[in-house]
Amino acid sequence: MTFKPAIWYPIALVLSGINLAAAWFAAQQTEPWHATTHAALALAFGLWAQRLRQGSGGNAQQARLEAIESELSMLRQEQSMLRQELGEAQERLDFTERLLAQGQEVRRVDPQR
Repeated sequence: MTFKPAIWYPIALVLSGINLAAAWFAAQQTEPWHATTHAALALAFGLWAQRLRQGSGGNAQQARLEAIESELSMLRQEQSMLRQELGEAQERLDFTERLLAQGQEVRRVDPQR
């Protein structure tokens, strides 16, 4: 048997409401621990209901998160490729600058040509 939040959400809401009413009645009877227990249960069931409601939309959020992670992974790969290409371009530029510098040195040494 699988857990179905769609079924348990209204149950959690009803239990929260019942415990909230019970807390009020217990407070009227001047039983503070009894009222506190029902208030805590009402809060717990209310939070559980909220969690169940958020959980049903969790699949869509999970899919969006996975899509963002996938896109981020692709961007990182592209960044790595661009860094490699930039490194290669810098090496070519350095090589070209060395060749030009050597050509200037040859002209300075032999100005008769």
